[in-house]
Amino acid sequence: MTPNRRLFLSLIAGLACADAAWAQGLPVRVAIDTAAGTILVELFPDKAPVTCANFLRYVDEKRFNGAVFYRTMRMTMGPDGPAYGLIQGGTNGDPARRRPPIAHEPTTQTGLRHVDGTISMARFAPGSATGEFFICVGEASYLDANPALDGDNLGYAAFGQVVEGMGAVRAIHAMPTSPTAGEGVMKGQMLEPKVVMTAVRRV
Repeated sequence: MTPNRRLFLSLIAGLACADAAWAQGLPVRVAIDTAAGTILVELFPDKAPVTCANFLRYVDEKRFNGAVFYRTMRMTMGPDGPAYGLIQGGTNGDPARRRPPIAHEPTTQTGLRHVDGTISMARFAPGSATGEFFICVGEASYLDANPALDGDNLGYAAFGQVVEGMGAVRAIHAMPTSPTAGEGVMKGQMLEPKVVMTAVRRV
């Protein structure tokens, strides 16, 4: 058997195992490789099937390879408190990478919560999420759906959790930003330079 055929068969076997895990609603792991280190996330298709399927399609079609983390939102709890917030990345509006938007899965539906290391979808209106995602740094219940609030109270669609590599997440979170780039509340939150995702892959 040639080396190329062995590689092909091993890839097919790996995909078959991944699909079997998906069919059983088991967690699926994805590695995000960056210059700051690898971030390993575990997705929960049994809780957020639409969101996980969308994210994995981006992964399997390699739409995130070469994409970037481009935003860090930093807040502190008092003058001496630790920084918390999020880092955001993905397709960054690139039409060649972006797929159609998906239905919104709020935390009131999935039972998930935004905590330290949660991976979730960025969006504008509910149902507008495509290929933008963020990872929470610190507890972030303010991003959960809250029916008691007025207006758009559906929060963001959490769909997984960082299981290894929060050191890399925090390193990106602390990186320099441009004082002028970004619009509105995002002004001053744009990373400079951006952090490239060299590969995003199932493991």
